[in-house]
Amino acid sequence: MLLIVLAMLGVVYAAVGQATTADAATDTAATQAQVTAGHKLFQEGCSSCHGLGAQGTQNAPTLIGVGSAAADFQLSTGRMPLAVPGVQAPEKKIQYNDTQIAALAAFVASLSPGPQIPTAKDLDYAGADLALGGQIFRTNCTQCHNFAGAGGALSQGAYAPNLMSASPQEIYEAMLTGPENMPVFSDQTLTPSDKQAVIKFIENIRTEPNPGGWSLGSVGPVSEGLFVWIGGLLALIAAAVWIGAKVR
Repeated sequence: MLLIVLAMLGVVYAAVGQATTADAATDTAATQAQVTAGHKLFQEGCSSCHGLGAQGTQNAPTLIGVGSAAADFQLSTGRMPLAVPGVQAPEKKIQYNDTQIAALAAFVASLSPGPQIPTAKDLDYAGADLALGGQIFRTNCTQCHNFAGAGGALSQGAYAPNLMSASPQEIYEAMLTGPENMPVFSDQTLTPSDKQAVIKFIENIRTEPNPGGWSLGSVGPVSEGLFVWIGGLLALIAAAVWIGAKVR
């Protein structure tokens, strides 16, 4: 009986081991196939600026070490491929489908370790701290993106984009990779839970951009001060006219 049981265990172990090996081989082949497809797309649409080895040129930075998150952000927002060199890559119509973007991101990730595309768990902000997200956003983001996430002008023709149409994945990847003029908020600077809190705050201000009253375009104290100034002058003029009429 002991020999029979051992023999059966050996057969089962061998079968499971073969299945696991086959699955691993399939996963590896799929990943390699994706990297190969991404490499081909890169040679066709990206190498003219970033170089054949993605080492970068005078017209574009190196992609070695930027990770799949940076590639996914730039491609899924249409910022890349860049049509015309300029101060900043504008958001435009997406040039690749989801499969092609995944392949290009896999190729960039294969060049060197870097920030990876966030998982569904990373993007789950349901239990995040809304108050903490507001505090982080006001401390680190309002200087460029405006207190209501409406964006704003920066120096030398650059600008911070409006966040009201950005998806949670785009926001997370932007914090993780620091595109354009934005600083990098790594997991050491802002933890994943901090990033989730920021995303939750941005999602919240989409529905309640100005809880204090009339937004006046949500462009900050300049418009509000101008409104009060003009309103105050009109009130003074009206008061002067009324006093003059009473004197007569």
